[in-house]
Amino acid sequence: MTVKVSTTNTIAAPRAGQQWIIAFRRLYSRPASAIGTTIFLLFLLAALFGPLIAPYGENQSIADDALTPPSAAHWFGVDNLGRDVFSRVILGARDITTLSGLGTLLAVVAGTLVGLLSGYRGGWVDEIVMRLFDSLLAMPALLLALLLLGVLGPSRGSILLVIVVVYTPIVARVVRSVVLSVKTKPYVEAARLQGESLSRILFREILPSALPALTVEAALRFSYAIFLVASLGFLGVGVQPPSPNWGLMVKEARDNINQAPWGLYFPAGAISVVVIGANLMADGIKRVLLSTDRE
Repeated sequence: MTVKVSTTNTIAAPRAGQQWIIAFRRLYSRPASAIGTTIFLLFLLAALFGPLIAPYGENQSIADDALTPPSAAHWFGVDNLGRDVFSRVILGARDITTLSGLGTLLAVVAGTLVGLLSGYRGGWVDEIVMRLFDSLLAMPALLLALLLLGVLGPSRGSILLVIVVVYTPIVARVVRSVVLSVKTKPYVEAARLQGESLSRILFREILPSALPALTVEAALRFSYAIFLVASLGFLGVGVQPPSPNWGLMVKEARDNINQAPWGLYFPAGAISVVVIGANLMADGIKRVLLSTDRE
């Protein structure tokens, strides 16, 4: 008598939720990326729940406590106008996140579309677009932003447009470089021969190959956008008073640095910590994506 034993080994692909858990575990597998990710998540929580965390309003004046140093009642001290610095730093996280996040999102979307189309089409279209972007990239980002704001005037809409104009060329070049290496692959050629539409080829066949590089680039652009928004606020051409923009807070605290240095140090420290955290997280994302590709 023969006994047939059938064994079936099925390895199920991890679900989307499991993939996110695995990605977070890998991000936290190294101290640098773990610190950066934690800082970034705390920053997002402060932006989302700032009004619930801040003990005072962003422009609420406590005249009797003006120039009070950091204490149990006022963790980051009080500025010369009697405003609680801790509350303004927390509430300023939402302001700077809205501008930097939305501007980065628009720049990534625009850069992805231009990079996909320009790299795939090639020829004179690609040449004109890339030469135009090269002329924009030849100028430092802050100088280009100042020139644009000098024409448009300081406003939130102008700042969003500045971020889009400054960072779209960078994102487009990253996507284009991936497209140039992918568009000659057999599966892209097969899709073309099958008569698939241009949009399907770009977004179904080519875009997935660009997503890892695009994800890392988006994280980096977000950190640089935070620094750019804060720099414009510090120079007085970005968000205008009485907004709790961190760069604007640093600018306003300069005149009273001898009396209330905490008014400058804490918003400047917030800018530095968030930018460093976002860069560390971007490096961690890059490492995670590279390890996933090898698997």
